[in-house]
Amino acid sequence: MSQSALSSAEHSDEKSAVTPALEARNLSAGYGKTTVLRDISFSVAPGSILAVLGPNGAGKTTLLRTLIGLIRPSTGEILVNGRAVTNTKPYQRRKLGVCLVPEGRGIYRSLTVRENLRLHTWRGNEKEAIERTVEHFPILGRKLNQAAGLLSGGQQQMLAVIRAYIDNPALVFVDEVSMGLAPLVIDEIYEFLGMISREGTSLVLVEQYVHRALAAADQVMIISRGQSVFKGAPGEVGDEVFAHYLDAGAPSTTDDTPSGED
Repeated sequence: MSQSALSSAEHSDEKSAVTPALEARNLSAGYGKTTVLRDISFSVAPGSILAVLGPNGAGKTTLLRTLIGLIRPSTGEILVNGRAVTNTKPYQRRKLGVCLVPEGRGIYRSLTVRENLRLHTWRGNEKEAIERTVEHFPILGRKLNQAAGLLSGGQQQMLAVIRAYIDNPALVFVDEVSMGLAPLVIDEIYEFLGMISREGTSLVLVEQYVHRALAAADQVMIISRGQSVFKGAPGEVGDEVFAHYLDAGAPSTTDDTPSGED
């Protein structure tokens, strides 16, 4: 074997040997006797972005709730950096560097911006958290003593997503980060998400704006009726996939998904 071929093989072996930041194996989950997710398997490489797409009612939010520990799967395994976390609680996963940015901002509206930041960082890191927030979203630095509920929608989302950075999480789940925001704010938030990914944070991104998610992602998984129907690179998502699984006219719920599930 030539030297170049040998080097290429060694590089391939090293790449394949990297432990995924997140791995789901044959995951099924739901609510009570209602099964929403069925036998889903995927992995997320360190420092990469996985976009999870699909029509309303497909099970995307149920997947995030299961991965974060709010729902216990009926079958399957979840591993974070090679460590099994299937039966652990959300606060235990947070200690492993897992972070959720939920749909609907997920901030404490009656508390100030400063108080929100303090709640989302480890004790002793408050000063650094504020400095890092101001560095990336200067507008929040001018509103540290303002109640979060008085911020604009875009500023509230900035406050919500900054938790994906201030404590250096290894794995971040982001649910519908663009919902209700102006295009310029969406650009700023996606620039921020791309930055933390380049710095080594892995992201799982559920997003209603398909083209925005495809532009940001390294890999794509499409869910339909609780099952994974496509996994691949963003460039592999063709017209046929859009027509079958990402149709905006798809039903808002499925037969086996509780009303309101996205």
